[in-house]
Amino acid sequence: MKKINQYIDEVFQTEDELLEEVLQSIKENGMPNISVSPSSGKLLSMLVSISGAKNILEIGALGGYSGICLARGFGEDGSLTSLELEQKYADLAKQNLTKAGFGEQVNYLTGPALESLEVLVQQNKRYDFFFIDADKGNYPNYLENCIKLASPNAVIAIDNVLARGSVADKDAEPKRYTSMMQEFNQHVANHPELEAVIVPIGDGITVARVK
Repeated sequence: MKKINQYIDEVFQTEDELLEEVLQSIKENGMPNISVSPSSGKLLSMLVSISGAKNILEIGALGGYSGICLARGFGEDGSLTSLELEQKYADLAKQNLTKAGFGEQVNYLTGPALESLEVLVQQNKRYDFFFIDADKGNYPNYLENCIKLASPNAVIAIDNVLARGSVADKDAEPKRYTSMMQEFNQHVANHPELEAVIVPIGDGITVARVK
């Protein structure tokens, strides 16, 4: 899986100086190196563009790498709301989104994401694209809240669903969230309100459409 992803990144993702600077800023600020892969980022941009989404909700901002990829999909006409637990991370993400030209189109809500989601549901907010990339134990809760907030035919993208291949390969080294992802993937596959499939790129991204 690692070699396949290296091949995909080498062939389909050209060098991106801005995103490289984002990764460097994440490293310099002592933040974990857990941004989406280059090709996963490109997939997010394409999904937003293809779906025509203009109002996006992101759960898990980190340093803004995925936020930039999402914003590139909607260009000058869209908006991104990003939920982030750590204020330090949100500040860096805002800085990097501003550098990328999307500073006026992004809004950060800091604190526990479930609390922010509850507020958004109470406010009857609606979004046409979601990206979930946060603490794995809350994935089912994040998913259900996204469905509550979804416009008709909204797209939900979810990262890390393959757990480095360990969800399918018994010989692979299990991750601490392997069993969580196995259960979650079954939940998504059988969810009555979703039509979904896993794209085996990066660490696996589920792409789902809200029926």
